[in-house]
Amino acid sequence: MAEDLVLDTAIRDWVLIPLTVVMILIGILRYFVSKLMRSQQNPDAKVVREGQVVIRARNLRAGANFIPSKSFRARRAHFSNEENGLLHVPKGQGQNPQAQMFSDPNMAMDMMKKNLSMIIPQTLTFAWVNFFFSGFVAAKIPFPLTQRFRSMLQNGIDLSTVDVSYVSSRSWYFLNLFGLRGLFSLILGEENAMDDTQRMMQMSGFGMDPTKNLSAEKDGLDIIQHEWALPKFEQRAEAALKKLIS
Repeated sequence: MAEDLVLDTAIRDWVLIPLTVVMILIGILRYFVSKLMRSQQNPDAKVVREGQVVIRARNLRAGANFIPSKSFRARRAHFSNEENGLLHVPKGQGQNPQAQMFSDPNMAMDMMKKNLSMIIPQTLTFAWVNFFFSGFVAAKIPFPLTQRFRSMLQNGIDLSTVDVSYVSSRSWYFLNLFGLRGLFSLILGEENAMDDTQRMMQMSGFGMDPTKNLSAEKDGLDIIQHEWALPKFEQRAEAALKKLIS
C-alpha cells in the first residue's frame, strides 16, 4: 500500500518556491538574450508568395460548393494547370532546404544561436537541480493518479511504496520547463520565444520541402468533387419551414 508523507514546510520554502522562481527568471532572461541574438532578416518574396497561393487554394477548396461549376473549373485550372498553374512545381525545381541552409551562412548562424539559447540554459539548470535538489519530494498533486504517471512525476526517487501523487524535485523541474508557456505568454506576450515545445518541433521538422505544400494543395484541388449548393437552398429552406410549422 502506498505511504502518505508529511512534507516539511522547509521543502516548500527552500526547494519548491526557489526552483519555480529560478525557472521563471531564467525563462525571462533567455527570452531577452535570444531577442538580442536574433538577426533581422527580410522575408523571402518567393516563400511569401507561395504561402499566399496555398492559402488561396485552401479557401477555394473550402468554398468550392458555393460558386457555379464553371467558375470553379476556371479557378481550379488557374491553380493546377500543368503548364503555368500557380500550384504546379516543375520537376527539378524543388528547393532543397538543407542545401539552402548551408549556402546561406546567416541562416545556419541563426539556427545555431537558437539551439544554443535553448540547450545551454537547460543543461546548466538541470545540472543545478540535479546537484542541489536531487532526491527531494517537493509537492503533492491534490487528486489520485494511476501508476503510469510514476515515472513522469517521481523521477529520481526509487521508492515504489510512495503514492503516485507525490512529485519529486527533478520532475517538478520538467513540469516547469514545459508547463510555464501560459505564464510566459502573460508576462512576455503571445509572440515570446520561450516555447521549448515549438522549438523542438521545429528542430525535428527541419529539412521539410516547402514546395510539397504546393503539390499537396494541387492534389487536393484535382480530386475534389464539385457540387453547387445554391440550387438546393430552396429545398432546404422549405424543409426547415415545414419542420417549424409542424
